[in-house]
Amino acid sequence: MNKLELISALKHEANISKLEAAKVVQIFFDSMADAMAQGKRVEIRGLCSFFVKNYKSYTGRNPKTGEKVTIQPKKLPFFKCGKELKERVDN
Repeated sequence: MNKLELISALKHEANISKLEAAKVVQIFFDSMADAMAQGKRVEIRGLCSFFVKNYKSYTGRNPKTGEKVTIQPKKLPFFKCGKELKERVDN
């Protein structure tokens, strides 16, 4: 399912216009992204959680030249599946 399909499903289930559904979905995604940008964890009970992992700087290697390269510290978003979702998908 992509964003457009999610908007369409919300439109039909909530009996609202496509514009309103698109606005709701955008607010939802923006709120999640803003929370994660602030380092907060986003948890949707029964579905999943999103959180940010911090990585320290390390020495890597350029695959083309073999030269050592210092990789800067970074933050990456992660997704963790909830128990209910695992069970639903597995059945």
